[in-house]
Amino acid sequence: MEQLPHPTRSFASDNNAGVHPEILAAVARANQGHVVAYGADPYTSSAIKKFEEHFGADIAVFFTFNGTGANVLGLQALTRSFHSVLCSAYAHIYTDECGAPEKYTGCKLIPLPQRDGKITLESVRHAYHGVGDEHHSQPRVISITQSTEMGTVYQPQEIQALAQFAHENGMFAHGRGPDCQRGRFAGTDPPPGYA
Repeated sequence: MEQLPHPTRSFASDNNAGVHPEILAAVARANQGHVVAYGADPYTSSAIKKFEEHFGADIAVFFTFNGTGANVLGLQALTRSFHSVLCSAYAHIYTDECGAPEKYTGCKLIPLPQRDGKITLESVRHAYHGVGDEHHSQPRVISITQSTEMGTVYQPQEIQALAQFAHENGMFAHGRGPDCQRGRFAGTDPPPGYA
């Protein structure tokens, strides 16, 4: 079988590219002198203030090394081991993180049928069953990727509908952080209450 050539650029992972020069310059500026470590420094305080500007003061910020760590930590904060996470069958958390979300949360990831990479409210409703049945994992999180792994983008009304269903049913809506930024560039900011 003929092997396909490797792409010169790939958006498959945030680990595939070097560091932007402005970020390296900021790191070099911060690497002067001594400051108290472990979050008691002005750089951490400044970063947390930026998050609060965007998401409100009633948040907790946890810095992670990479996207997998962020996804695991975020899902772990929302779930217990008897819960499940509803996501697209193509979702990054389902296909690309080597089982880390399931291992470290103890939750079951439920792959839903997708249309062009997006889950629909109909597919979520269909998967929302077994609530209260101790023999069934309990749906707790609806997770989307924005933009999707297929390059499509959820429209604001689609995100709002999924988030509303989640909140009406005692669930959480979860979105991968870097993906929300890609959605922002596509003009689809997440609506208030999406977290």
